[in-house]
Amino acid sequence: MNSKQLAGLIGPTLVVLTVSESLNAHIWTGNTASGVYLNGALLFVAGLSVIRSHNLWVRQWPTLITLTGWMATSLGLFRMFAPEMQLKAVANTSLVTAEAMVVLVLGIFLTIKGYSPDTGRK
Repeated sequence: MNSKQLAGLIGPTLVVLTVSESLNAHIWTGNTASGVYLNGALLFVAGLSVIRSHNLWVRQWPTLITLTGWMATSLGLFRMFAPEMQLKAVANTSLVTAEAMVVLVLGIFLTIKGYSPDTGRK
């Protein structure tokens, strides 16, 4: 799978996840450690699948896909091994909002790269 295909998958997913989670922020206040753990397991598997299919380190935008895979894997591990800490972190709304904005911008950028006309580079 090339970088454009992955960007076309990951970008819109990040946008939808970020917007939907922001609109439904109230659901996270009642989350449980087991819910955080399950979320972490899913993030870990998703991140690992990106790393396995796209472990590309170049000085171009496709490196963002690899970094996204590593970030998802790392966040998944954190949520699996320290779900209670993740629940406490959600209480810091300004930090959560800043993180959401970074993820949204990354998602928009990858969506543009994934769906822009092919220029011959991957």
